[in-house]
Amino acid sequence: MEARQLRWETLDALRTSSKGRLRYCRHWLRDEDILEGCMSPLELSPYSGWVLDRVVGQSDREITPSGSSTPKGSTPLTNHSSSLEKIMPASCQGSSPPSSLEPSETKLLILYSVTDFACMLTTQGNEDFSLLEMDQEILPAILPSKLTEVEGCIRMYEEIHRLKGKERLRQRQEQQEQMVRAVYELASEQLKRFDELKELKQHQEFQDLREVMEKSSKEAQGQQEKLKEEHRHRAKVLNLKLREAEQQRQRQEELERMRKEEGQERLRRLYSIQEEVLQLNQQIDPNYRHKDLPRIDLSAYSNRGNQICGLVSGLIRTTSERGFPTQVDVANTERALQEMRGLISSMQQEIAAAVEEKRKRDEEEERQKQKELLEKEQMKAQTPAPAQQSGGKQQKEGLQLKAEESIMQWYQQLQDAAEQCVASFSEISNCKDNNEVKRIKADLQKAATIPVSQISTIAGSQLRGIFDKINNLLSGKSVQTGGRTVSVTQHPQGLDFVYYKLAEKFVNQGEEEIAAHRDAAFPIAVVASGIWETHPRVGELFLAHLHKKCPYSVPFYPALKEGTSMEEYQRILGYQVKDSKVEEQDHFLKRMSGLICLYAVIIQVRWPYGNKQGPHPHGLDHGWRWLAQMLNMEPLADVTATLLLVFLEVCGNALMKRYQAQFWKIMLLIREDYIPRIEAITSSIQMGSLTRLKKFLEECLQKKEIPLPKGALTSSFWKS
Repeated sequence: MEARQLRWETLDALRTSSKGRLRYCRHWLRDEDILEGCMSPLELSPYSGWVLDRVVGQSDREITPSGSSTPKGSTPLTNHSSSLEKIMPASCQGSSPPSSLEPSETKLLILYSVTDFACMLTTQGNEDFSLLEMDQEILPAILPSKLTEVEGCIRMYEEIHRLKGKERLRQRQEQQEQMVRAVYELASEQLKRFDELKELKQHQEFQDLREVMEKSSKEAQGQQEKLKEEHRHRAKVLNLKLREAEQQRQRQEELERMRKEEGQERLRRLYSIQEEVLQLNQQIDPNYRHKDLPRIDLSAYSNRGNQICGLVSGLIRTTSERGFPTQVDVANTERALQEMRGLISSMQQEIAAAVEEKRKRDEEEERQKQKELLEKEQMKAQTPAPAQQSGGKQQKEGLQLKAEESIMQWYQQLQDAAEQCVASFSEISNCKDNNEVKRIKADLQKAATIPVSQISTIAGSQLRGIFDKINNLLSGKSVQTGGRTVSVTQHPQGLDFVYYKLAEKFVNQGEEEIAAHRDAAFPIAVVASGIWETHPRVGELFLAHLHKKCPYSVPFYPALKEGTSMEEYQRILGYQVKDSKVEEQDHFLKRMSGLICLYAVIIQVRWPYGNKQGPHPHGLDHGWRWLAQMLNMEPLADVTATLLLVFLEVCGNALMKRYQAQFWKIMLLIREDYIPRIEAITSSIQMGSLTRLKKFLEECLQKKEIPLPKGALTSSFWKS
């Protein structure tokens, strides 16, 4: 009881001490560690109970010798001790300091524990310790002499405890490390076992895969062997097929070569037959009159000979366009040759029969004369003579093969004039070393041809500008071309050169521009007509160029002369021959149609700004003569029908207005007499142009009207 009372007294002394009366605020502390300690819950040291017991025991020993006169003081201390036991944690009550501590260490530890306990009591408040009344006389005896020792013992004890904690921590770490090493070794062993098991499985899988691959390889090798065997078999079959195909190709090439050779041979045969037919046809002269047979007429043989020549020429043109002639074509031409030979033979037989009949008739007449001489001597002078034709030529059943002599003379005069013109500018045309002359030649040619190329269905004002430019050039004035000033006076032969090139350009426009676009015929023709009227020599050269390119514009059909090759003869007929290859018939007819269209327009139009007082330099009378001459000549297959149709479509309206009834008679003559002649020499593949001609004639005769040609210039054209 006394010990407990001393405890409470000690606690009360601590509370009333200067340190116990202090008031602490956590906001005063700025150090982070101190603040953290203040915020943590307060606890008594586990050695606080042991310290108090020692302190109480030591105090009893000190008080007892002095003979304490206050026995009642134990009761409060006991009460305080019991109250303190309630407050102190169980850990503090049952703890005991280690027995190995020295007295000095124990004193320090006791002092440190008492200090902590007092601080805890002070911090928790006065409500738990208000009943404690510590004896003020005990504390002065303890604190001055024992405080330092107790605090040192407490700290030493804490240091020893800290060292033991470190030792236990080190041992615990070593134990943990041993456990980790054991676990690591166990995990390593398990990983090794796992790796060995995995490796075993991989080895087994690899072994299985290798077995499968070996098995599949064996199967693939077997399949490959089968494929190789099949490939060898197929290669043999393909080689056989290739050899057969190569043999077939060689046979086809041989057959093609033989076919070409046969075709070339047949073509040569056709040409030889054509040449023989033409030569035989030349033996038939429609104007032939035997001196002893004035009445015999060979025009029928001539007509049939011309028809046979036309058929042969048509067959050759058709086969050349198609490729090589067939055996049927050769047979047809041979039949035509046989027919021509039969015709010649029939003509000769007819002539021989007529001669024999004439001889018999002469003998009979001689006998009659002798009889009459005997009967009437006075009538010796009146010998009967064979009946003479009373007047004129006998009307021929056939048509002409050649143009009239006057027309051929006119044609030759134009060709001679063109040759003289070419000779007159030979210095310009043949210059090679003189650059100045070559430049003048090029400039003059551009000045003459470029304006003609610019003529089209443009406004009348622009057309007049082109005419003025050409007219100024021919008049000796300077004109601009290509950025240069050009004049025919730059060279003495310049004017003739320009005449010739200008006329040639007009004709070229006919077979190029007008053949493709017939609407361009009227603008080109009206400029050409105006230039012709102002410069007549251009007109003469134009006709010479036109007749040379298109002999049907004369019209006449050139005959094959002896020594003339077939290529040259084709050129004379108007065909274009390049590299021994004759142009196609459709292209030939297109060019000829363009030239005839240009001619048909020129003869009916005049330059509106020229002198209209005089006659047209080459008017409709020449067109009427051309039409009459065409109808007086034997027709040519495909050519005659095409050119007649173009001429009537372009110039028919003007001729109808000029000749009226006579024109319609000509139209009836064409339908009734000339169309059947064309049909007789036209093959089935050449009926296109003839059909169009017949349709045009039927429509015009039915309506009694010829429509205006397409592209004709009206008054509005010249106002634009």
